[in-house]
Amino acid sequence: MKLVSKNVDKGQGSVVLIPEENEDMWHAYNLIAVGDKVRSTTIRKVQNESATGSSTSSRIRTTLTISVENIDFDTQACVLRLKGRNIEENQYVKMGAYHTLDLELNRKFELAKAEWDSIALERIEMACDATQSADVAAVIMQEGLAHVCLILSSMTLIRSKIEVGIPRKRKGNCAQHDKGLHKFYEAVMQGILRHVNFDIVKCVLIASPGFVKDQFFDYMIEQATKLDNKIILENKSKFLLVHASSGFKHSLKEILQDSSVIAKMSDTKAAGEVKSLENFYTTLQCEPAKAFYGKKHVMAAAEASAIETLLISDNLFRCQDINLRKEYVNLVESVRESGGEVKIFSSMHISGEQLAQLTGVAAILRFPMPELEESDEEDEGAAGGDSD
Repeated sequence: MKLVSKNVDKGQGSVVLIPEENEDMWHAYNLIAVGDKVRSTTIRKVQNESATGSSTSSRIRTTLTISVENIDFDTQACVLRLKGRNIEENQYVKMGAYHTLDLELNRKFELAKAEWDSIALERIEMACDATQSADVAAVIMQEGLAHVCLILSSMTLIRSKIEVGIPRKRKGNCAQHDKGLHKFYEAVMQGILRHVNFDIVKCVLIASPGFVKDQFFDYMIEQATKLDNKIILENKSKFLLVHASSGFKHSLKEILQDSSVIAKMSDTKAAGEVKSLENFYTTLQCEPAKAFYGKKHVMAAAEASAIETLLISDNLFRCQDINLRKEYVNLVESVRESGGEVKIFSSMHISGEQLAQLTGVAAILRFPMPELEESDEEDEGAAGGDSD
C-alpha cells in the first residue's frame, strides 16, 4: 500500500492511499467501516437530453465522496465495493443519491474517519511499511556469500549482502579455513538479528547447496545458547532448512516454487496463532479458571489486568456498532498496557475460523479467576429461578 498523504491529528482527519497489491485490498477492507467517508474516482452513467427531446446516455468518470453504508469485499476479483450516499456537490450526481464506489488496485482513494483509533492506525502502518507485512524471511547462502531477504507477496527485498573471504583448506592446517568460516557465520547471524523482526516474521528459510545451511544453523544455535540469545532460541522453530543451488539471490525463485517448501512455510507462518489456540484449549481443559472466552468474561479479566495472552479476531474490528468496536480497541490497548500479549487472528485463516466459533475473543490468564466461572453459574441459577 502506498501512503500518499496522512492528515490525522488527535484521532481525527483523513489519509490518501493507493492499493498496489491484492493484500492491500484486504487491509482496505479492514480499515473502512460503516460511517466513514471515502472519496475516489468512479464511472457514472449520465443521461443527456438534446433540444429535440431525444436522450442519450454516456459513461463519465467523476470523483465522488460517499458516506459508507455497506461494504462488500469480492475476494476472487479482489475488488472492494462501497455503497453509500453522495455527500459532496457533483455536477453528475445529486446530493444524497446512492452510488457504489469500486476500489481497485492502483486507484487512489481518500478515507476520512470521525475517529482514528490505534488499531486502524496500526493497520495503515503495517500496510504501508513493506517490512511490516513481510512475514517470511530468507537467507540464501554458500561458503563466503549470503543474502538476507524479506519476502512480500509482490516482491523480494534484499536487506543485506554478506561477503567474507574464506581461506582454502590446506593439508594438515584447517585452522585458517575454520576461522574464516566462523567469521562468515557470525556475520550472517548478525545480519539475521539486524534485519529480521521476529514479531512479524513467522518463517525464516535458510537455503544453501550441500551442508552449509546445516553447519550455519548448528553454529547459530550453539552461539545463541552460549550467549543466552533469547531472540534466536525462542524463535528456533521458525527456521526451515531447504536446499538451494547457490547463494545467489536468483536461487530464491526455485525455492519458492517448490511445493514441499510452500506447504512447510504455510504451516510455520500460521504456527504462532495455532500454538496460541492450542495453549488456550489445553488451559481450558487443565486449568479452566485460567482460560475464558466471550466478551463478558474477557473484559472482566482485562479489568483485573489478569490477561497474559489475548486472542481476538480481526472480524470484531469490522463491526458496524462504533461503540462495540471501541470496546474491543480499548480491550487490546489495556492488555498491552498491562504487559499482556495480543494475537490478532485473520478471519480468512483456519485458526481465525476456529476462534470465531469461540465468539472471536478469548484469553489465557496469568492467574486463576474462579469468580468468573461462579458468576456464570449465578446467572444460570437466576435464569432457572425466573422460569419457575
